[in-house]
Amino acid sequence: MTVDPEAPLWRPDPARVAAARVTAFRRRLSARLARDVPDYRALHARSVGDPEAFWSELWQFADVIGEMGDPVLERAADMPGARFFPNARLNFAENVVRRSDEAPAILAETERGATRAISWAELRRDVGRVAQALRRTGVGTGDRVAGIVANVPEAMIAALGAAAIGAVWSSCSPDFGVEGVLDRFGQIAPALLVAVDGYCYAGKTYDVTAKVETVARALPSLRGTVVVPLLEARPTVASIPRATLWPDWLEGTPDPDPRYERFPFHQPLYILYSSGTTGAPKCIVHGAGGTLVQHLKEHQLHCDIGAGDRVLYVTTCGWMMWNWLVTVLASGATVVLYDGAPFHPRVARLFELVDRLGVTLFGTSAKFLDAVRKADYRPIEHHALTSLKTITSTGSPLLPESFDFVYDAIKTDVHLASISGGTDIVSCFVGGNPAAPVWRGEIQARGLAMDVDVFDGDRRSLALEPGELVCKSPFPSMPVGFWNDPDGAKYRAAYFARFPGVWCHGDWMRFTEHDGAIIFGRSDATLKPGGVRIGTAEIYRQVEQFPEVLESLAVGQRWEGDERIVLFVRLAPGLALDEGLRERIRDRLRRHASPRHVPARIIPVSDIPRTKSGKVVELAVRDVIHGRVVPNRDALANPEALDLYRDLPELAH
Repeated sequence: MTVDPEAPLWRPDPARVAAARVTAFRRRLSARLARDVPDYRALHARSVGDPEAFWSELWQFADVIGEMGDPVLERAADMPGARFFPNARLNFAENVVRRSDEAPAILAETERGATRAISWAELRRDVGRVAQALRRTGVGTGDRVAGIVANVPEAMIAALGAAAIGAVWSSCSPDFGVEGVLDRFGQIAPALLVAVDGYCYAGKTYDVTAKVETVARALPSLRGTVVVPLLEARPTVASIPRATLWPDWLEGTPDPDPRYERFPFHQPLYILYSSGTTGAPKCIVHGAGGTLVQHLKEHQLHCDIGAGDRVLYVTTCGWMMWNWLVTVLASGATVVLYDGAPFHPRVARLFELVDRLGVTLFGTSAKFLDAVRKADYRPIEHHALTSLKTITSTGSPLLPESFDFVYDAIKTDVHLASISGGTDIVSCFVGGNPAAPVWRGEIQARGLAMDVDVFDGDRRSLALEPGELVCKSPFPSMPVGFWNDPDGAKYRAAYFARFPGVWCHGDWMRFTEHDGAIIFGRSDATLKPGGVRIGTAEIYRQVEQFPEVLESLAVGQRWEGDERIVLFVRLAPGLALDEGLRERIRDRLRRHASPRHVPARIIPVSDIPRTKSGKVVELAVRDVIHGRVVPNRDALANPEALDLYRDLPELAH
C-alpha cells in the first residue's frame, strides 16, 4: 500500500457526515446557544467553555431517563470537588434496559460456537429476576456484588440487576489467581459472589470451582455464592459455602417488570481496580450518572452508535471496556459478546463473526490488529464485512503501520477510531470523530467536554511537543472516590499531586497538526502489556516468595508496537538463573496472579537500584533500557547499579 503522508487515510463521504449523530448534536447546540458551532473544533471549544449547556443538551439528546434537576454543575472551579447534576435522580439499569421488544439485545458466542440470542424482553425479565433474587438474598442498596465471570450474558445481567437495586458491581476474569482476586475483592467486603464454574480458552477447558471455593471461604462478608454453569457437566457446588446454581437462584422468581428506584447521580455503580503498582490495587468507585452520560456521549457522538447497530468489543470482565460495552445497550444497540481466544481455531474467527452477525462496530486492541498483520492474513480478501462501519482500537498505541494495514487489508471504507482513556475514568480522554478524516498514526480528537492538554514538568501547555496528558476541568466520569479512602487523600494523591487542580493521567502524549493526538505509552511505572494494567507489586508478591530470589524489579519495554514485561531478579549468593527456575516463576505468576502477569524476559542482575529510603526505582531502569538519560541519579543510594541494565543483549530480541 502506498501512503501519501499529505492525505488522510480515510475521509467520510458527505452523506455520512450529514447523518452522523455528532452533526445532529452540533446543530442542536447551535440552536440552543443561538450561535453557530460550525465544526468539531468549535464544538469541543463550546463543550469545554460551557459544560452546563453541553451536558444538559446531551441529557436531552440521548433521552436520559430520570429527573435532571438543577443546577447542571456546582463548584465548577473545584477539581476535585465539582459535582455534576447534584440534584438529579436516575437508575442506571432503567436507562440501559430501555427496550422491551423481541429484537436481540445480546448476541453471545464462545469459541466453541453456538450463538445465544437474548431479546430485549428476555433481558428486561432476567434483570428484574436478578434484582428480586438479590433482595431475597439480603443484598441492598450500596452492597457490593462481586463477579468472577467470563464475558457471557449472565455477567451483564447480574451487573444490571445489581444496578437496578442500587448495589455496586465489581468483577474480574476467571483466569485471575486466588491472590489476585482476593487482593481486589478482599478490600470491598462483597455481600454476594457470582462466579462461573469454568471457561474455555484456545481449545482448553478450565474448571475454576476449586478457586471459587477458596475465594468464597476467604470472604467472610459473603451471604452467598451464585455459580453460573458454563461447562458441559453440571457443577458440584456442595463444597462452596452457601452456594447456589444460577438457574436455581432465579427459579420461582416471578417475571415482573423490574422495579427501578431512582438514586442520586453519584450513586456508586462500579468498583474498578488500579494496577497495584505500590501495593494492593486501589478500588476506584465510579458513579451511575457519570458513567451513563459519559458513555452515551462516547457511543453516540464519537462512535455514532444507535438503535440498529451491533457492537462487538473483544474484552474480559476485568477490563473497563466491558463496563463500556454494557452501556451500549442504553443507545438501543445490540451487544455482541465473544468469550474465548480471538484466534481460535483460526485467525479469521472474529471476522467471520462480524459477517455472520452483522456487526457494525468492531472494538479490539492494537495488539490484535498487529497480530493479524503478522499472520499475513488479509480479511479484505476473505470477508465481505458489509455491515462494518467502525473499528475501534485501544489498549496500547496503534502503530502507523497498523493504520495502513486496516485500510489496505481489512476495509477501505471504515471509520478507524483509535481511542484512549482508562480504568480511572471508565471512558476516554481522546478518541474518534465519525465526521472527520483519519490521519495515519493519529487519534482523531480530544473527547467532547474533556479539557485535555499536554503539560511539561513546569505546568506549561505544549502545542506540538510530547508531555503529560492532563485534563484541566472537571468531567462527569471522574471517580466518586476510592474505597476505604474516607478523606480522599489517596484519590487526590493519585491524580492531582503532580499538578494541583489538574488531573494528571500518567500518559505521554503530543498533539498533532490536525488537532489529533499521539500517545507514546505510560509515563509512570504501571505495566500495560496489551493494554491490561498490571502493577509491579502484584508480580513482586509472587516472585519474591521463591527462596532463590532475594528481590526483583519489573518494567515495561516497548516492543513491536506494544509493551512487554521484563523481570529482573537478584538471586541468593552462589545461585544461577536456569530455565527450570524461570519456568517455576512463570508458572507461579500464571496460577497466582494471571497469565498477563507472566514476563516475556526474566534476567538475572547482581544489584537493583533504589532510593536512599530503600524503594526500588522502576522508572529509572525503564529509562536505561530505552536509552534515555536518568535524571537525579544522586537521589539513588546505589546509582552505579543502573549501569547493569544498559545494552543488555537479552532485550534486543
